[in-house]
Amino acid sequence: MSVTQQYLLDTHRARQHGEPLPPAPGTHDRAVVREWREYRRFRAVLAGRPAHGRLRRALTRWLSPHPGPRRRSAG
Repeated sequence: MSVTQQYLLDTHRARQHGEPLPPAPGTHDRAVVREWREYRRFRAVLAGRPAHGRLRRALTRWLSPHPGPRRRSAG
């Protein structure tokens, strides 16, 4: 059963029983992502790691060109 089908079923049951309707799927997604991000920042501070800019630094390290292995010149 998809999320939409479950929501429609829950809405139908709530109306039959006179209960408040459930929130639509995706209503609280932004709040959940914001709380998750704040929790990760909090855990980083407790662990002694920087709380900001970690992703950018990791991507910079990963995407920066690395010098190849040095070869000795014959001579």
